[in-house]
Amino acid sequence: MILCVTGTGTDVGKTVATAALAANYRANGYRVEVVKPAQTGTAQGDSDAREITRLTGITRVHTFAGYPEPLAPVPAARRAGMAFLDRGEVVERIRQLDAASPKCCVLVEGAGGVLVELGPGWTIADAALDLGAPVVVVTSTGLGSLNLAGLTVEALAHRGVVCAGLIGGSTPADPGLATRSTLEGLRDLGGVQWLGSIPEGAGRLSREGFAAGAGEWLRLPGAQ
Repeated sequence: MILCVTGTGTDVGKTVATAALAANYRANGYRVEVVKPAQTGTAQGDSDAREITRLTGITRVHTFAGYPEPLAPVPAARRAGMAFLDRGEVVERIRQLDAASPKCCVLVEGAGGVLVELGPGWTIADAALDLGAPVVVVTSTGLGSLNLAGLTVEALAHRGVVCAGLIGGSTPADPGLATRSTLEGLRDLGGVQWLGSIPEGAGRLSREGFAAGAGEWLRLPGAQ
């Protein structure tokens, strides 16, 4: 199976949420492969792949292209004079990973929000459509997040892509009124499954603590 992960924007907790999904699928007996098609900010040491391995111990984490500056992938590639990601090649490589095991889960983490281009003219939504894969949306939980989450789900539906569920990223332990109200609204958003929320600071946990927490924070897409 292939599952794509996107966000309502940058820095909403996609990578930690992807790691939590990976930990849960592994605990359920899946061989887990994680793909980050485009990593930017490599000159500053940014590495979502390294973060996922640190939190989960999963080493089958694949980055297809790394660009020095912390920008969206297309301008980052252009400024560095590096090759753009090719949609067909990315899709084929992901399919090959999925075919490696009869019980495999390939998690594909996009960059920024759902309409950020990974290569010229295509986004994580386009890759999901090509792969026939549903998309999990990681959303912020503060004021304004209902609109961002709704727009993201609508953008997926407009492109014929199934939204597999919503995850609240980096949720405060003691949320204020605005966040509590937003979380209530997110749980009722357009019939989309609410998968749970990741507590603020989860990315600082030990590997053991993260694995224990991941099963409590999230349900897997499709689970009752």
